[in-house]
Amino acid sequence: MPMPTQLSLSTPWTSQVSPDSPLPEHPRPQLVRPRWRSLNGLWEFTSGLPGEPERRGERILVPYPPESLLSGIGRRAERLWYRRTFDVPADWLTGRVLLHFGAVDQQAAVWVNHQLVAEHEGGYTAFSADITAALRPEGEQEIVVRAVDTGNSGTFPVGKQANRPEGILYTGASGIWQTVWLEAVPDVHVTSLEIGSDTAGLDITVRATGGERVEVVASERDGAEVAKVTGAPGERVRLDIPRPRLWSPDDPYLYDLTVRVLDGEGRVLDEAASYAGLRSIGLVADAQGRPRIALNGRVTFLHGPLDQGYWPDGIYTAPTDEALRSDLEVTRKLGFNTVRKHAKIEPARWYYWADRLGLLVWQDMPSLPVVLDNPPGPQAPPVTRARERFEAELWEMLAQLRSCTAIVVWVPFNEGWGEYDTARLAKEVKAADPARLVVADSGVNCCHSHPDSGAGDIYDDHTYVGPGRPLVRDGRATVDGEYGGLGLVLDGHVWPGDPLAYEMTGSREELTRRYTEVSAELEEVVRALGLSGAIYTQTTDVENEVNGLLTYDRRVVKLDPEAAAERNRAVIAAGGDQTTTSPNTPE
Repeated sequence: MPMPTQLSLSTPWTSQVSPDSPLPEHPRPQLVRPRWRSLNGLWEFTSGLPGEPERRGERILVPYPPESLLSGIGRRAERLWYRRTFDVPADWLTGRVLLHFGAVDQQAAVWVNHQLVAEHEGGYTAFSADITAALRPEGEQEIVVRAVDTGNSGTFPVGKQANRPEGILYTGASGIWQTVWLEAVPDVHVTSLEIGSDTAGLDITVRATGGERVEVVASERDGAEVAKVTGAPGERVRLDIPRPRLWSPDDPYLYDLTVRVLDGEGRVLDEAASYAGLRSIGLVADAQGRPRIALNGRVTFLHGPLDQGYWPDGIYTAPTDEALRSDLEVTRKLGFNTVRKHAKIEPARWYYWADRLGLLVWQDMPSLPVVLDNPPGPQAPPVTRARERFEAELWEMLAQLRSCTAIVVWVPFNEGWGEYDTARLAKEVKAADPARLVVADSGVNCCHSHPDSGAGDIYDDHTYVGPGRPLVRDGRATVDGEYGGLGLVLDGHVWPGDPLAYEMTGSREELTRRYTEVSAELEEVVRALGLSGAIYTQTTDVENEVNGLLTYDRRVVKLDPEAAAERNRAVIAAGGDQTTTSPNTPE
């Protein structure tokens, strides 16, 4: 299948997408075994919309969603069928063979050799199936996937996806949009890792299909072993690290982990590789008694852009792993130490790069559908089925991402979109993961938000252009969870449609000047009010929104990067603890 040549906007990586091996990297960096195989590539494809005949006989490039031109389809679908064949190496059949999906939006059913092996609901979270019993002893194997996706007309979390994109809602991504892959494992094997950290060590739970004991070994990057612990499968074990080197944006150090399942004689039944960083996040009082966010016990100002995670060529799916990493690298080069992942859950490799590059992450839960053109104020609560689906995927998100070192803040709701039972859910998220901070409702001062519940660790103000000046004093830290939104249209780098921004500028120089002015105001607010964080809107232009620091195609940084980086570092310095040394600096 030839790759599409006519894109409204291409990225620097569009031409690098290979139909033979798209996104070939291991998709789960925190649980890696050597025997695995990607099933990304060309699949047979049948699709349709309600009231229309199905289109058959096409081929789609998985894992790009059909709405994307990288998929080779370029249109929306609600009923989707995928099919391909694959081979399994003979030596894999001595153990178990697992089939993994990074994400399928929204409902999925999977058959292998005409046997139903998996069903899953929710468009953002991973799922797996043991397909050993369905495999033929030799020869070609068949996989068929059915997906149903009603977009934002249904009762699933959708974030900012829309069947009819306009304004601040964007093109949806139906069906398979993350890597599909096979893995060979022993009969007794690790099924999941749960890694929690603090400034002295790690709390690790290793779940397995059997075995007498599990063993976890931590090593330096040069391979030198620093700590080892054993315990029972499913038991939380403590791995204390001597002379710990703490993870931070200034020093994003990660320890390598080796995880083993052992039998009663100490023989290794399964082994997998992982990693983790040591860090803590919490609230402390500053010299004026104001609650402040502290990383590793040190007051740290969290400053970064709002990151939507959309691509003009892949929609929800980055064209390559290099592209996925590049957005985060540019964020660091612009002087930020934080990124807010807005209304989307990314593939595991995005969080891997945040861990490696040293960016603190605020993670949003994708919202239920919301009617944004209704008058401001709380909307009717979601129906019962929508609540059930929202909470099911919320808990799956926490379980899937809780081992990520970089994530420091959970955001269940944004601006009241699909909001309900705010205090209860914020309390339950905190109870499920007490080592992280919770924003109960980002932008609680605006839009469709419910009255402030007082829940969570952080009060979050949205003011455009801003910066906001939150005056809440009730034990929560205060942040500007969204501000900015300065726009610039650059011909040749704009999505078809009417450009949108909160304030439009006419040139790169004017955008740089206005960014500098707003940043200087933000620094004053930080000093005066003890603000703990600020999120600028946004990393890139997204479809009709032109308020990105980069163009949507990622080809141009729209303002002077050195001037922006200087201002961003000044704000971080103003909001940080200037009286203590780096956590990794001996006193």
